[in-house]
Amino acid sequence: MPKKKLKGIVVSDAMEKTVVVLVNNYKKHPKYKKYIKISKKYKAHDPENKYKKGDRIMIEECAPVSKDKKFKVL
Repeated sequence: MPKKKLKGIVVSDAMEKTVVVLVNNYKKHPKYKKYIKISKKYKAHDPENKYKKGDRIMIEECAPVSKDKKFKVL
């Protein structure tokens, strides 16, 4: 099964080796056929602390690094 890849914006880099990434998705409402914006935050592993707040990055699914971190920065 292919790994999930998501594009998003870094909203926090306060933690060590971790960035919080905001990913926006659009989903069609089943009844009203209108597109709804769905936002979700993911914690991603950034071993070099290279990315800062406001950067546009791509994250990829990986084996769990910690309780909340299941993505790594590409």
